[in-house]
Amino acid sequence: MDSNFSIYTTSLTLESLDIPPSNIFPAFIFGAVTYCTILFLNMTVLLTIAVNRKLYKPMYILLFNLPLSDMMGASAFFPQLVSSILSQNRSITYSACFVQALLTHLYGAGAFLTLSAMAYDRYIAICCPLKYNTLMSPNNLLKIIIIMWILNFTLIGSLLALNYRKEICRTQIVDIFCNNPSLMKLVCEDTKLNNYYGLFITAFFEGLLLVIVVFTYIQILITVISKRQSDAKSKAIQTCGTHLIVFLCFEFNTLFIFIAHRFESAPQNLRRALGASALIFPPILNPLIYGLKTKEIRQNLILFFPKKVSPTKQKNKLSKVKRQLQ
Repeated sequence: MDSNFSIYTTSLTLESLDIPPSNIFPAFIFGAVTYCTILFLNMTVLLTIAVNRKLYKPMYILLFNLPLSDMMGASAFFPQLVSSILSQNRSITYSACFVQALLTHLYGAGAFLTLSAMAYDRYIAICCPLKYNTLMSPNNLLKIIIIMWILNFTLIGSLLALNYRKEICRTQIVDIFCNNPSLMKLVCEDTKLNNYYGLFITAFFEGLLLVIVVFTYIQILITVISKRQSDAKSKAIQTCGTHLIVFLCFEFNTLFIFIAHRFESAPQNLRRALGASALIFPPILNPLIYGLKTKEIRQNLILFFPKKVSPTKQKNKLSKVKRQLQ
């Protein structure tokens, strides 16, 4: 469009979902159930860590940040999605679109930073155990967490702020949810600065953090393999291998999305599908793989329904106590 539109009065249009009328209600139910599942799994991990003092360790305190990021991304994506499915209205205000893009990018960057910090923690614990208490002291742990969130909000906030212009030339969002590349395509002015800064952010999160995670897990595997304890070796290889695979899948998924936005020849349907999957699967898999699969978290898992003790078992316990007292 040639004419300019004020961002404060313009309603944007998200890419159509192309859902047949007969599938609207099942799609709505699926989206709502998926969102509730994500909230339930992540809240379970959060509360389990929060109420159990046994889990007040660097590894679990760092893990505490991952469900926060996952719920942030899911809450930015699913409510708008399921409401638009039900109403069949894909319009969104620019301000709401900007907030959704900000939260989804904060979620992605936050997940990368948290997983990198967790990899560093495991590296110190396994490869430098004698230095662990010093390097991961409460003060250092607090510094790591503060640096993580300051980096996240500073880098992502600056990235999105470059796109917040007074005038835009288009109203069509070329994706099923709002993100920085889609917002950048609405801007009338020159976006070279946005592109350069966006490449820097991509290189930082996709490049530097990838090197950190891969290096730490490789060092962990080398250290564990060199030991003669076969049980610990197989367990560590399985755990580190699973964590590394999940991280790499998330890494290459988001990398493809950013690259696809820069090349019009990239398959658009594949880009949209991968973009949605980056907001659906990690928030489900992360609490399962990094949280509930961990033995200490399972053992301290909050029981929402207290166990019922049968009268017979209760009587036997009382008899056993009496015999011990005698």
